[in-house]
Amino acid sequence: MAVPDFQSLMLPVLRAVADGEIAAADLRSRVAGDLRLTEADLAEMLPSGRQTTFANRTAWANVFLQRAGLLEKAGRGIYRITAEGRQVLAERPERIDMRFLERYPAYVEWRQRSAATKTAEGERGDDAASQDQTPEEQIEASHTALQAALQSDLVDCVRELPPAFFERLIIDLLIAMGYGGGRAEMGQSIGRAGDGGIDGMIKEDALGLDVVYVQAKRYAEGNTVGRAEVQSFAGSLDGVGATKGIFFTTSAFSQGAREYVSRISKRIVLIDGTELSGLMVRNNVGVRTRTAYEIKRVDEDYFTE
Repeated sequence: MAVPDFQSLMLPVLRAVADGEIAAADLRSRVAGDLRLTEADLAEMLPSGRQTTFANRTAWANVFLQRAGLLEKAGRGIYRITAEGRQVLAERPERIDMRFLERYPAYVEWRQRSAATKTAEGERGDDAASQDQTPEEQIEASHTALQAALQSDLVDCVRELPPAFFERLIIDLLIAMGYGGGRAEMGQSIGRAGDGGIDGMIKEDALGLDVVYVQAKRYAEGNTVGRAEVQSFAGSLDGVGATKGIFFTTSAFSQGAREYVSRISKRIVLIDGTELSGLMVRNNVGVRTRTAYEIKRVDEDYFTE
């Protein structure tokens, strides 16, 4: 089974602490065993790659139960059930979730003043699909959506550029990625009539020991770059005695084009529109940071004697 959402983990977490004090790692192990989660389930990572989904959701289920007064900390990383929690288990509920926890004033007060809630005034916090996610998962999901929209907008902008500007953008991107030691003078846009299929070049390292040649094609979506065009670029490299090249496009490459470059001795990298926009975002070319958020947690080591 897949890792349950954090609300569905609330009851299993409360049951896991019913037998006495338990360390966080043992609590997760007990919950995982009760739910019969597989190794693959437990290895699933959040989009950030910094924590497993199971550990994150279990931790947030724990937090919400604490805020309602159903379990509490017995020490650093040690938890135990409260009298209120035992009373809940005695009721044999089928599920504990955010709606269930609204019966506890401490929880309601925390939700009202907590920055973790994303609901608008007057909107119920538990009828939105996003409430199945932990606050961190909601942030990451929103970031992923914004990132996808940004990349789509970037590709649209690039398609509207004059050819010369697009070629210069590609050189700027390669410099931002560290080619030529990051020095602007190590790259050059050379696209022009009779250029032999080469739109630019850049020194591979700060000493200029090797040169990488570039071709850049602004194609509309659906206008795929085929093998013939890539093969022509490979021939252009022969004309300048080069063995390395990068072919950029705002559209996509055909399977035939990709198979061709995998079989030839020259090293040609194909970068499609999705990869191009992703590289621009990661290297801050054509974008700027609007807002940055930090997620901080209590440093329990600091408060330990």
